[in-house]
Amino acid sequence: MKKSSQTAIPCLFMRGGTSKGPFFNSADLPPDIPTRDKVLLAAMGSPDKRQIDGLGGAHPLTSKVGIVSQSKLPGVALDFLFAQLQPDNDTVDTTPNCGNMLAAVVPFALETGMIQPQGDQSTFRVLTLNTDMQCDITVDTRGGLVQYEGNSRIDGSPGTSAPVVINFLDTAGSVCSSLLPTGKVKDTLTVTGAGFEPFTLDVTCIDNGMPLVLFNARDVGRTGYESVADMNADTELKAKIEALRLQVSVLMGLGDVSQKNFPKMTLIAPPQKGGAIATRSFIPHVCHDAIGVLAAVTVGTACVLEGSVCEGVAVMPSGSAKNVSVEHPTGEFSVALQTEPAPHLPGGQNVTQAALLRTARLLMQGEAMVPASVWAGSVA
Repeated sequence: MKKSSQTAIPCLFMRGGTSKGPFFNSADLPPDIPTRDKVLLAAMGSPDKRQIDGLGGAHPLTSKVGIVSQSKLPGVALDFLFAQLQPDNDTVDTTPNCGNMLAAVVPFALETGMIQPQGDQSTFRVLTLNTDMQCDITVDTRGGLVQYEGNSRIDGSPGTSAPVVINFLDTAGSVCSSLLPTGKVKDTLTVTGAGFEPFTLDVTCIDNGMPLVLFNARDVGRTGYESVADMNADTELKAKIEALRLQVSVLMGLGDVSQKNFPKMTLIAPPQKGGAIATRSFIPHVCHDAIGVLAAVTVGTACVLEGSVCEGVAVMPSGSAKNVSVEHPTGEFSVALQTEPAPHLPGGQNVTQAALLRTARLLMQGEAMVPASVWAGSVA
């Protein structure tokens, strides 16, 4: 191949759920974190709101990176490190999870030969390094190849694809200290800030895979059914949400989150389209076109807890096995929860299993190019 003045790094560009971005083998990236982060920023074209000089898609959902390696942990096949970049700043956040990008981890590893197919269906255990969370991921590998075409549909991604089933093994307290980091299923707060009158509202602070703050849309003067465009243009609402986020994060044990991408802020309302609950999720400064995978798991968990802000709002099925349909601006996201009574716990329920369906597709394979001044590559 013709030599270049830039450094070429092998990667696969993949869609995972309703997100997309480049996936790298960790061995192909710099071993030290500061240099690695500079490489990722250069590859994605950040900071620049259009990311015109990189692979980023000018939106938080398309400014994501997956880093995969073979795991050394017994019983675990793959380690996954998720990196959230932002179009218009130079941060590389590896604190939170991303359940959408997680859906592309096993396909990436199969495509690159890290692991081998097991038959028509292949299941591998994956450790998300960001939060030390494990899950079992099953993909279609008929004919010894990753199959991307199929009949499964997820809202937020066009068409149908082969299913990717993710069974989370232990998600409670992924970033926070516990499922309910304030120790309560519901807290009442008075929020003050510039640009709005002080207001009081009830919130549920919860982390079952993603730290979330849930509150009723009516408590901030909204319906919860507004369009994404209207939400993003609502400067007063965004000021209220950010003031609430900065205040409540201290109660959650997260400290100063002004430069963090969590907790996500989720407005709830009664369902409109036959689901369990309607949501508008800020991630955290932009309203999500849908809802994140682990955010949906966490919302579903809040719906089964007695006394949460979802009580009296959510329409829930009976029984210990619940399929919770979380409505969002572009459709719905179904989460399969298995619960058991737990009178000794706040909320009175213990979620023993959370599973969901995603899809993924390989979009491009090749090399990401970064200036040699950023990284000259490994020494031969």
